[in-house]
Amino acid sequence: MTVGFVNALTPGMRRGKPFTPDEPLDEAATTAAREVYPRHPGFTAPDAAELAEVAGRLRVVFDAMDDGAVDAAAAQVNRLIDDHNARPRLDRHDGEPWHLHFHGPGGTMAGDWGASCATALAIVLGSEFSDRLGVCTAPSCDRVYVDVSRNGTRRFCSTACQNRVKTAAFRARARN
Repeated sequence: MTVGFVNALTPGMRRGKPFTPDEPLDEAATTAAREVYPRHPGFTAPDAAELAEVAGRLRVVFDAMDDGAVDAAAAQVNRLIDDHNARPRLDRHDGEPWHLHFHGPGGTMAGDWGASCATALAIVLGSEFSDRLGVCTAPSCDRVYVDVSRNGTRRFCSTACQNRVKTAAFRARARN
């Protein structure tokens, strides 16, 4: 979810082109959420605007890790945890069994997601997998990813960027 929100709601570069969310933020946030939770109820425009701010702050963590600034990334995660009052809590709702949340009742939807995403990043940063947070290395792309591959060598946000780089390298070799 964290990657989806950062990539959908923060401006920058994507696949060689400038990127800004090209649909209303509520639709972009809802689309990102439904990629992981197909029955997500969706975001209102105010919730999506708040979530876009949270996504910008989450992006700082990926950028810091890309720069090798683990301490800065950890400090940003701690600020997010504090600001969103993240804490573990078992909850049961909507006919689902008990499951773990990292926010309490009464928060905003964006704030609740901020707490959950910050906690997820804290779990990754506090483990041996902290180097699995990345920013795409393809030219003109700054979308983020979490490397869940077995060998931990992912460098691209998507197969589209990977293919773009490989095609460019092939063409360059063919010219020489």
